[in-house]
Amino acid sequence: MIVGKREAWTGRLFLVALMVVTIVPFLSLFVTALHPSGSYPSGLQWPDDPQWGNFVRAFEAARMGELLWSSTLIVLGVVPVSLILGTMAGFALGHLRMAGGPLLFLLFVLGLTLPFEGIITPLYYLVRDLGFLNTRWAIILPLIGLYMPFAVYWMRAHFVNVPTELSEAAQLDGAGVWQVFWRIHVPLAAPALSSLAILLFLWTWNQFLLAIVLVDDPGQRTMAGALGAFQGQWGTDIPLLCAGSLLILAPTLTVFLIFQRRFVSALLQGSVKG
Repeated sequence: MIVGKREAWTGRLFLVALMVVTIVPFLSLFVTALHPSGSYPSGLQWPDDPQWGNFVRAFEAARMGELLWSSTLIVLGVVPVSLILGTMAGFALGHLRMAGGPLLFLLFVLGLTLPFEGIITPLYYLVRDLGFLNTRWAIILPLIGLYMPFAVYWMRAHFVNVPTELSEAAQLDGAGVWQVFWRIHVPLAAPALSSLAILLFLWTWNQFLLAIVLVDDPGQRTMAGALGAFQGQWGTDIPLLCAGSLLILAPTLTVFLIFQRRFVSALLQGSVKG
């Protein structure tokens, strides 16, 4: 009994330490953002006169309204298409047991090992030849392809555990494969779909590499990609830079906090099934 309590307290202390390590960098950014412009604060020293106006200045200097619109368009171009394609492919590979499915699934798994940095140079020339360079399509189209391996892997993990009796019963009632997919399996896959949508949203919103390499206009980039231009212009103003970083981080943090229960429930559902 004593050993069990000791392990419980050890686990709690570990979680508290992990939480502190995670929160301190954000707290440091917040405190630094409240210092006067041009100063170089150190540590977590609270300013005598907090400059809340730094957030307004950062919003205006970085053209956050324009960046929010650009990031929203990119997310709307990437996430729905990736969800639809990933769900259909995952259903085919995980539930229909199609011919050549294991080999095709292996190719998708190999795609998970493909780093963005390793293909950025040929991708640049491909996007340039297609005429999409310096447009939002230069970010949207590559991201859809690069997200496919994970999206298919994620959705296949769900569909492979769905009982085949559901499809067989629906087919006996006269339903075709398409009807079985949309009317039965897609509603059952809601937890997996919602968690995948959250991940794709976070990854797309925070996309940095493709945005700065394939798009020159900061107004056509994601918010994270535009941070590079903002840093180059205001890199010597540390408080303003920290305020801008927090403003860019705020949407992703808000989305995760709102949908964290759905995300965790999907992960737990997958662990129980596995």
